[in-house]
Amino acid sequence: MPKNKLSKLSPALRRMIEPDNNQFTSGTLTAHVKNTAKPVSEFAKRTLNHTNGGATMQAALWLKNHLKKGGKIVVTLAGALSSFQIGVMLAELIRKNKVHLVSATGANHEESYYRYVAHSHYAYIPRYTELTPHQEAELRDAGFRRITDTFLPEDESVRIMEPLLLKMWQEAQDNNESYFPHEYFRRLFKEKLIKPDPKANPQDCWAYAADEKNIPIIVPGFEDSTMGNIFGSYTYNGPHKKKNDIVIDGKIMKSGLEYFHLLYDWYMKESKNAPIAFLQLGGGIAADFPICVVPSLKHDLKLSKIRDWAGFIEIGSSPMSYGSYSGAGGKEKITWDKLATSSYYQIIQSDVTAVFPWIAAVLLDL
Repeated sequence: MPKNKLSKLSPALRRMIEPDNNQFTSGTLTAHVKNTAKPVSEFAKRTLNHTNGGATMQAALWLKNHLKKGGKIVVTLAGALSSFQIGVMLAELIRKNKVHLVSATGANHEESYYRYVAHSHYAYIPRYTELTPHQEAELRDAGFRRITDTFLPEDESVRIMEPLLLKMWQEAQDNNESYFPHEYFRRLFKEKLIKPDPKANPQDCWAYAADEKNIPIIVPGFEDSTMGNIFGSYTYNGPHKKKNDIVIDGKIMKSGLEYFHLLYDWYMKESKNAPIAFLQLGGGIAADFPICVVPSLKHDLKLSKIRDWAGFIEIGSSPMSYGSYSGAGGKEKITWDKLATSSYYQIIQSDVTAVFPWIAAVLLDL
């Protein structure tokens, strides 16, 4: 870029501008990619240069450098990403020590297990927008629970696991014990109570990978999930409870407050020697809950010298609008002391299923 043009700009604006020189000196794209040990990453570097593609590449390279310098990453899962097989990428990142804590909605957490036990029973309908209400009812009566273009098979997943978890809940009640939601689920693996679907790859289950690596899982708002609803029905003892129905004491399930306490301790320990970045996949409570640990340590526990989040990257399609927290930009989080002015931030306005594979590929050196 000509220096005489740059000199006409303010210093602040000059610092924001980068040379647009991502070109090969010779050879074609396919020849260049073919001759590299990292064809996917190189293809991404060559083609993801502008708008959401450029933001994706910048975020991926920042995260890669962050890890290289000894940083850690928190990943949050919203929507139905586990049903959409986010585990294919996330599980590998966990195995390769590139993800150090996962915060997932109750639905995403349990759906990682459902894919594990019932993968071959799932169905896919790409033209889901053309379904009529009567067809939706027909699918409902057949036991298919639609999540956009994917059908979750309830009988082969939820209802297989319910009696196994119920037995754990009853045992905890008898022993006056209390555990986190994810701890009950983890016993399904540890005690070999469930088997992977014959047509599933167990390595595609991110919850299984997290169990193997023993990384923390946060499940805020567990009640807002299928198994959370089921647990709610067992703990209910009001006027509509049938006479001989099972009643479970809700105290056997640790609460969101206790998850927040876990976050306090984890962040204080892990941030002593490493900066921690925040990768938000979608919006909602899975992200809103854990990102607050930094300001809460500062302003509620009134601790000093709390390390700020090193970076914040969000991939989501929620627009920035009137009070839509899921679409709030990184700058807004500065006012709440969730991010510092020095924190890296990048908002990628796109579909996680389209963007996250590129970031995972770069981090995995594919």
